[in-house]
Amino acid sequence: MYNKQHTIKKAVSVSGVGLHTGHKVTLTFKPAEIDSGIRFQRIDLPEKPVIEADADLVVDTSRGTTIAKGEAKVSTVEHVLSALVGLQIDNVLIEVDGPETPIMDGSAKLFYEALESVGLEEQNALRNFFEVPEGLFLTDEEKNVEMALLPVDDYRVTVMIDYNSKVLGSQHASLNNIADFKKEISTCRTFVFLHELQQLYNNNLIKGGDLNNAIVVVDKLVSDDELKELAEIFNKPNIEVKEEGILDNIELRFKNEPARHKLLDVVGDLALVGRPIKGQILAARPGHSTNVAFAQKIKKYIKKAEKSAPKYDPNAEPVMDIEGISSMLRHRYPFQLVDKIIHQDHKTVIGLKNITINENFFQGHFPGNPVMPGVLQIEAMAQTGGILVLSSVDEPSEYWTYFLGIDNCRFRKMVRPGDTIILKCELLAPIKRGIAKMQGYAYVGNSIVSEATLTARIVKKEEE
Repeated sequence: MYNKQHTIKKAVSVSGVGLHTGHKVTLTFKPAEIDSGIRFQRIDLPEKPVIEADADLVVDTSRGTTIAKGEAKVSTVEHVLSALVGLQIDNVLIEVDGPETPIMDGSAKLFYEALESVGLEEQNALRNFFEVPEGLFLTDEEKNVEMALLPVDDYRVTVMIDYNSKVLGSQHASLNNIADFKKEISTCRTFVFLHELQQLYNNNLIKGGDLNNAIVVVDKLVSDDELKELAEIFNKPNIEVKEEGILDNIELRFKNEPARHKLLDVVGDLALVGRPIKGQILAARPGHSTNVAFAQKIKKYIKKAEKSAPKYDPNAEPVMDIEGISSMLRHRYPFQLVDKIIHQDHKTVIGLKNITINENFFQGHFPGNPVMPGVLQIEAMAQTGGILVLSSVDEPSEYWTYFLGIDNCRFRKMVRPGDTIILKCELLAPIKRGIAKMQGYAYVGNSIVSEATLTARIVKKEEE
């Protein structure tokens, strides 16, 4: 998996018909800035509103996944999103001139190929992975769906489907390496049962449906009159039912193509979490509604985890040890207040400081009742944030970091000898003109001991 963020090198468009409206629609992928994520833009509407690919913006999952913001909607986004995940694209603006994406051939193939044709561009920022710390589960007894997200150090998906159909039977599909997405998953088309197809058509839907963009599973005896009616619906001279129960002359691309397409849907819908995932996804009989519900559950877990104390494993290798910190920061004893960095990505850094009775400040700060000064907790927090800010430039040793402001500072609990402080700083906005604004927290155990909003500036030494 890529460690850095990616966008595309230049714009590329695909055109086709919307599955339900039957109207021609053009979708254009455009490069986007670091940390901007995946966004859709309805360029056919006044003000050209933008809709983020966000699980909390999903408004319908009946026959695909629809996202909306205000009155603007885009439906059937899951195939587009799965292609982006398969290519590990983090930032892209998707312009669309209609209310739904084109169905193309019912898979992610043509989206994937269009994006691949223009090439990817690496961006100077780390990907903000959600690294699953513990098992997350979703069960929907009414729909007979079970989903799980388990800790592993890469991205894997396994899906099982069972429709109690003699034609499909029980099927499994797996993706164990994201590099296999193109060959193993992207070409797998959506499928529908014949009785669903007739119902959708009678409800004035699937106007863009065609036997070239879906696999139609025939799970009942079909009369000659029904075949004639279907031929008229799809504007075909005639339609046949093959022995294996697939309508007309559709050849499956894989024996378990339906299960692989369900996996494709899971990948696309879980992209709505908004962050790339490192974890093992298991899904039994999934559908869009449960996929989105699981994405929302994962998002809530991430938000809660971001507010809770970071987990610290003393046996794990640090991201940066004291030698690395000393090479980046200019502070030295007795004012070097960070011992190691245990996590860092493009917007968050987590450091650690062990407090011992030998700290020089305990000699004069409340003798006989040693308490770490609050201002030094904030200084340790700022030094941790300094690592994050200096990591944004090519030659950190050529820069100084200076405080510009401290806001909303709170001291909540005392820090004493023997405590280990976990220091977390997160950028509140992208660094601009060398100025960074961060939210900082200091934890001992599961408790916040201090917090503050910090503003800092990096200055090149020769410019002072």
